[in-house]
Amino acid sequence: MTIILKVDPIYPDSAVIDQAAKFVESGKIIVYPTDTIYGVGTNALDSGAVLRIFEVKGRPLGNPLPVAVDGLEMAESLAVVTTEAKRLIAAFWPGALTLVLPKKPIVPDVVTAGGIGLALRAPNHQVPLKMIERSTLPLIATSANIHGGASCKNAQEAVGQIGDQVDLVLDGGPSAGVASTVLDLTGTRPRVLREGPVTRMMMRRVLGFDVD
Repeated sequence: MTIILKVDPIYPDSAVIDQAAKFVESGKIIVYPTDTIYGVGTNALDSGAVLRIFEVKGRPLGNPLPVAVDGLEMAESLAVVTTEAKRLIAAFWPGALTLVLPKKPIVPDVVTAGGIGLALRAPNHQVPLKMIERSTLPLIATSANIHGGASCKNAQEAVGQIGDQVDLVLDGGPSAGVASTVLDLTGTRPRVLREGPVTRMMMRRVLGFDVD
């Protein structure tokens, strides 16, 4: 049976965060609010739990999953953080910029669909940041919808799509409803994979050159 808990998006109750963190630690599946859209996640280092995310969403195993971290230090434990990435992180994290970086062996291959690129983001939202901090674990951060379905702007929409298949839903009210920008830094030049709130012009100001 799915547990649904209300949570303050700015000052989340520590008891709720503790419960959510324990769910993450035990490999359970949770829906949670972010600064962009509602996410569904679990411990990103637990292969079995990650496979459940694919099942819940009906997502093909060939599609890699993004991961939420609480900042640069955790990002560096999971991926090779380039000089350009550090500049972008300093400018835009926490925030709506996902960076695809070369993963380290600690990250299960199922997360990146066997590829080298790991998509990382620090959300600008206290609920996921506090969960990550409390559990000390990276959090799968894919959208809380059936694969191919509409992104969810609130907990009710997420429950309507996948609520009967997850263990916990944190209802933090409405989200912005706009997915993050995704920038691939694994190639010779940075390449935008998805347009979002962080624009090419904004990244150009930080990097000093245009991104593809």
